[in-house]
Amino acid sequence: MKNYISNLNKAFENRLRLGIMSILITSDWVEFNVLKELLEATDGNLASHITALEKIGYLEVRKAFIGKKPNTSFRITKEGKKAFKDHIDGLEQLIKKSI
Repeated sequence: MKNYISNLNKAFENRLRLGIMSILITSDWVEFNVLKELLEATDGNLASHITALEKIGYLEVRKAFIGKKPNTSFRITKEGKKAFKDHIDGLEQLIKKSI
């Protein structure tokens, strides 16, 4: 019997990381404040999860200025898309197996 739980990616076990990736996979660049609002997260909590996903190469960070205000945006990388798709496929297999 196949162990479907082994198909799940530990990087996405946290609800914020799962939310970040869900938003980024359907968007191009998303600003920090938009992610914060959509996920109802604090600055520090969101930043720590973004940093973790960036370190493993699943998202890219773009820092710029709009006028004199700093602006930070994020997008998912090709590696991140593949990892997230594989994770979602693993969840689907696990659900199908348990029905």
